Amino acid sequence: MKFGQAIKMAVKSILAKKGRSFLTMLGIIIGIASVMTIVATVSGYNQKMMEAFEAQGTNKITVSLSLNNGENGFEKIYNYCQGLGEDVVGVSPSLQVWGTVKYGAKVSDTMDWDKQPRVTLGSEQYSKVSSFEIARGRDLCRLDVEKYNQVCVLGARAAKTMFDYADPLNQELLISGVPFTVVGVYAEKDKDRSYSVDSVLILPYTAARFMPNTDNNYSDCFVKVKDSQTINSVMQRLQSYIDSLTQGGMYGYGYAYSEQQWQEESSGVLTMISVVLGGIAGISLLVGGIGIMNIMLVTVTERTREIGIRRAIGAERGSIVTQFLVEAAMICGIGGIFGILIGYGGTHLAGILLFEGMSLYPSAQITLGAFAFSVSLGILFGMYPAVKASGLQPVVALRAE
Repeated sequence: MKFGQAIKMAVKSILAKKGRSFLTMLGIIIGIASVMTIVATVSGYNQKMMEAFEAQGTNKITVSLSLNNGENGFEKIYNYCQGLGEDVVGVSPSLQVWGTVKYGAKVSDTMDWDKQPRVTLGSEQYSKVSSFEIARGRDLCRLDVEKYNQVCVLGARAAKTMFDYADPLNQELLISGVPFTVVGVYAEKDKDRSYSVDSVLILPYTAARFMPNTDNNYSDCFVKVKDSQTINSVMQRLQSYIDSLTQGGMYGYGYAYSEQQWQEESSGVLTMISVVLGGIAGISLLVGGIGIMNIMLVTVTERTREIGIRRAIGAERGSIVTQFLVEAAMICGIGGIFGILIGYGGTHLAGILLFEGMSLYPSAQITLGAFAFSVSLGILFGMYPAVKASGLQPVVALRAE
């Protein structure tokens, strides 16, 4: 039997039993669509997470140092990092404080939470640490920190929220009732997310003395290094310095932790979740494969006499096997195509609902892999019925009713 003839016979058999064929495909459709949606959704979440890390700045080390004698932990780390040379790009506290921001009739407390400017204390190196660039005006400088200057720099979204289209430079904001002059605006870098890093409002960290209920002892900070290859060496040196100050907890506590470790751990957790969810979805593929085997066994029983006639006139066992394998593969292949289409719709909907309108689609590799897997599933589970059909004795088959 020619391969083209086997395809024609398979199509004829499937069309003859449309309802049964569709129900047989259903397990494959659900399984393929589920796996594609899960894999693409987890991939989209991982992409968003990486974008969030990048928006906050890459190659960063989180450092915390609290000393029992009351010394400022951040100042200790800051001074130590100045001696590390070009390996360290910048050091800044990571202290977000509560503060009502007011300009004219605009008050932050009356705004939606994702639009409120987030008041953050930083050093003159905050922009380097968080990968911001000045678009207008100037950045914070060391004199602002040392002289307790009441100045601030706004993120692009914070500037638009408070000033709309007016020029914010040299305007005065009231933060917790204390006047601060706007000296600069950062360039926008995170416009697509609702909770954006562009909503920051940066004050010199020494401005904590003006802020109510804010501790002047900053124990946490970020240290940015020049590249990813330098992170581990700088982190080890920082941890050794912290250990020398705290003496195993006798005089305080502290740690140094890289952002890359957070990313690797998060990616590992997502991979595990993806495997578990994919395994659950794969059960429906297994059920679908068993359904294919079952329906092909029924087909063999229904067509026993036809098989007997073909065997009696000289058809080889290989041609019988090919006929039934082609039919099983075609059923699974068609089911796989429907599953892929539903999977595309599911991932697009997940992008809209879960990732703020993100255009999320399965990759070409996942699509081709899903189709190839569905066809392979048909061949695998169709093998037993096909071999059973080819093994029928012509005399016995011809006597079948």
